[in-house]
Amino acid sequence: MLKILLAMLLMGTLEIGACADWNSPTTPISLSQQVAAGDRYMGMRLLGALRLSAAPVNDLAPRGLSGLAWDEDAGLLYALADSGSLFHLRPIFSAGLLTDVQIVAAYPLLNAKGKPLRPPLADSESLAITKGSNGVPGDSVLIVSFEGQPRIARYTPTGKWLQDESLPPSLRDADRYANSNKALESVTLHGQWGLLTAPEWPLREGPTGYVPIFSLTAKRSWLYPLYKAPNSALVDMTALPDGSLLTLERAFVSLLHPVVISLRRTSLPANPTKPLQVEEVAVFDTSQGWLLDNFEGLARHREQRFFMVSDDNRSALQSTLLVYFELLSSPGGSGQ
Repeated sequence: MLKILLAMLLMGTLEIGACADWNSPTTPISLSQQVAAGDRYMGMRLLGALRLSAAPVNDLAPRGLSGLAWDEDAGLLYALADSGSLFHLRPIFSAGLLTDVQIVAAYPLLNAKGKPLRPPLADSESLAITKGSNGVPGDSVLIVSFEGQPRIARYTPTGKWLQDESLPPSLRDADRYANSNKALESVTLHGQWGLLTAPEWPLREGPTGYVPIFSLTAKRSWLYPLYKAPNSALVDMTALPDGSLLTLERAFVSLLHPVVISLRRTSLPANPTKPLQVEEVAVFDTSQGWLLDNFEGLARHREQRFFMVSDDNRSALQSTLLVYFELLSSPGGSGQ
């Protein structure tokens, strides 16, 4: 969002000269002068951050990235752009830190007729993966959620459409969402509850400050309380092996307020009777010197390590930032 960009510029958190060259090589950066790579911050440990090059691959520019998924069998990090494009990234590590990344391939998402998606159907926002760690290379399936026309579909890693997921009428109805840009922003696969999805903001008829998380598999939902920062929005979530959820939120109000990015954790009870209990893992605030951008994508790598990526809104002054971190905290709230 342009407003987020302007807020960051006014607060001095973006380095305009470094961001303006879209074709500049991927470079390591520091998100804070106080917290270096390898340092602990709240309930996580930062393990490197990169500013990605926006040079096109296969005529597709890696910009507007809003979803991530790790394919263990292929050794690839898939990155989803909100324009209906899919990128294959190969991260490079040194001594456990993320030091570089190579963008090795790019594909458009296709429709059932084999044609690239076009607006408004190309508004792809979140990414999950199945069969990505079964020891069988080449059989991975990607699950993509969309906003403009709310839907979820399955694809091959090269962008070929496989099938649409069945959504209940309440989720197919675009009028139920806060607006056309606040629909199915998150998707993940949960070990117990199957396919989970959630909108970015509360539904029009839902309680203020609470986002519903839906299980399409178990046909149930939970109320997720958004972080206390004004205008916080749920922009991604990923299920963990222990059954908890790691969530990513972004908060933006106006040029006079800081941008806040929060990582939080919750568990999904079998019989939800009240809103979920959520704990903060880490909160990043531009007023405290953090260099941030519009973080929207989150994916588990291995064990307790994760990737997080920002959407540069295709602005010449914003950057795509890829962050690698380790989760250190244990879930404090187990729901009900």
